[in-house]
Amino acid sequence: MAWFSKDKELKSNNESPKKRVPEGLWIKCVSCKEMVYRKEVEKNLKVCPKCNHHYRLSYQERLKMLFDDEIYQEFDANLRSVDPLKFKDTKKYKDRLKASKVKTGLEEAVVSAEGKIGGIPAIMCVFEFGFMGGSMASVVGEKITRAIERAIEERKPLIIISCSGGARMQEGILSLMQMAKVSAALARLSKARLLFISILTDPTTGGVTASFAMLGDIILAEPGALIGFAGPRVIQQTIRQELPPGFQTSEFLLQHGIIDLVVPRKEMKPTLDKLLNFFVS
Repeated sequence: MAWFSKDKELKSNNESPKKRVPEGLWIKCVSCKEMVYRKEVEKNLKVCPKCNHHYRLSYQERLKMLFDDEIYQEFDANLRSVDPLKFKDTKKYKDRLKASKVKTGLEEAVVSAEGKIGGIPAIMCVFEFGFMGGSMASVVGEKITRAIERAIEERKPLIIISCSGGARMQEGILSLMQMAKVSAALARLSKARLLFISILTDPTTGGVTASFAMLGDIILAEPGALIGFAGPRVIQQTIRQELPPGFQTSEFLLQHGIIDLVVPRKEMKPTLDKLLNFFVS
């Protein structure tokens, strides 16, 4: 037994220690469930190399991806929401706003910026889903309206990238009024014969879908994005019928003529370059 124990001890001492894999090096795709190398996903513009699932991008990633040479100038960044209704559910609205500001570094759920795309000066509004689910509040509507007015004044095309759960309930009717406010501003943009491109990403729902997101002269969408007014579960429970496969996805909407084109993320920048150079230059 002594010999066995000694041999076992020697074997144990001679074994090379296992190399630990750093945490976060690999991620499990939420769509195909495959383990994929995180850096490979990030290099692929946050698209799964196995199944083409498009992960959400932050507003900075969107702006850098689409503007020429990653150069842009943000405006109206100082506008911030208040708590006009003194709203409270499980948390106070003002506390939710503070938490979102800390999380994202933003004052609100949309960022307005200007720069060049394909050499064409353009104005862009990008939703940040990390700020209260990209919900549309009074300041969101104000920032988009100001961006539209700037586009009219400077004779520039407008691009809005939507990623939102809809109108923000904590501001009640004030948030719903933004649907009409932004839509009226877009009517003035159209009257000025300026181009508006709407880009829908996952998710684009509620009052955003029911207003400006569907008013684009050209409506593009990323693959597999959830796009609709009410969610599929709510619709199915209301009509008490089985929904068709792929209901409320980008591909379903394209098939039924609601959007113009489904554009993979890698092709979004070249597509915008072509569209702006065709319609604007």
